[in-house]
Amino acid sequence: MNVLIIEDNQDIAASIYDYLEAIGYTVDAAGDGVTGLHMALTKNYDVIILDLNLPGIDGIELCQRLRKDAHQTVPVIMLTARDSLDSKLEGFNSGTDDYLIKPFALKELAARVKVLSERISRISVSNLQIGDLSLDLNTHEVYRAGKYIVLNPTLFRLLAFLMQNPHRVIKREELEHAVWQDNPPDSDALRTHLSYLRQAVDKPFDYPLIHTVRGFGYKLTDKNAED
Repeated sequence: MNVLIIEDNQDIAASIYDYLEAIGYTVDAAGDGVTGLHMALTKNYDVIILDLNLPGIDGIELCQRLRKDAHQTVPVIMLTARDSLDSKLEGFNSGTDDYLIKPFALKELAARVKVLSERISRISVSNLQIGDLSLDLNTHEVYRAGKYIVLNPTLFRLLAFLMQNPHRVIKREELEHAVWQDNPPDSDALRTHLSYLRQAVDKPFDYPLIHTVRGFGYKLTDKNAED
């Protein structure tokens, strides 16, 4: 399990880090909101442990950006010293999944992390939607602006992975692994398939959804992006 800790108190962060690592989790840590948001948007995590009071961007704003701007559904546990009902409601309204008052027992935090990750893994999301593009993982149907799009299995897997990671820059190697595991056909296979995919889901329509982020990779987004 991959866990991100966003906590500016170094002692608390180190304690959580060491405890979770000792029970087998892969853990990253950030000491401020700006760094934490960047890490949350550029890597895949199963759970984020988020402090409420952070320098740069506080926990409420960070969680709101994850949910409303980046459409991230990763579970978030909010840590705070505030135990008032209003503070808790503010956290939940921002998109927090769980709330833990400081001081807390590391064993309880780990239990909550486990429960949240398992709960999310049981949720089957079959219908993906980005802008006017929709994809059904069960029926393998793809539509854009109400128009049915026919894709072969490889292009479908490629589009599905892009739509499961919206607004995130995905490296070439990650895309290749998602489509072909460790055996891509050749060095130009991804570029060729992306070209075919763009012909199908972008060219007939008013604006592109698939973007090349030069020097970094690719992303699918309905927001402005350089191509």
